[in-house]
Amino acid sequence: MKAIAAGLAALFVAVSPLAHAQTPTVGVAGRLSQVDMNALTDARIAIVKATLQLTPDQEKFWPPIEQAIRQRAKDRQERLEGLVERTEGRADHGPLENLQNRNPVELMQRRADNMAQRAANLKKLADAWQPLYQTLNPDQKRRMAALTIVALRDVTSGAEQRRMLDY
Repeated sequence: MKAIAAGLAALFVAVSPLAHAQTPTVGVAGRLSQVDMNALTDARIAIVKATLQLTPDQEKFWPPIEQAIRQRAKDRQERLEGLVERTEGRADHGPLENLQNRNPVELMQRRADNMAQRAANLKKLADAWQPLYQTLNPDQKRRMAALTIVALRDVTSGAEQRRMLDY
């Protein structure tokens, strides 16, 4: 049982950075397609479910969680596609010229909108998890905590990379 959980956690660690990849579209550069991103989301969901080993009574709380996870992934994909569209036109210019030609007010507004959307999605995810979390046994809570730490580390890393691309 512990070996399975450890294996799933290792798989989650390996797959999670791919799900947060900064290259969301198909192109010459070998970026991930929507189908690939959906497959990674499916894999992450399966890993979380398998790691938690939900009971039949707990399974009834799962659909809102899965829906919230999928919505976050969809919105992240849309944000990344927008970022790719905005940066494609700047590839011909040097970094200094790119900074000089940017409107800092638009940048702040776009950043605020993105942060508000991410906050709302995270709140929906937390709200969806609450009923299930209350039914988890101590082992399930410990496994969920481990998954959360890995996910937060990846989110932090992805946020840093996105911040660098915004400038």
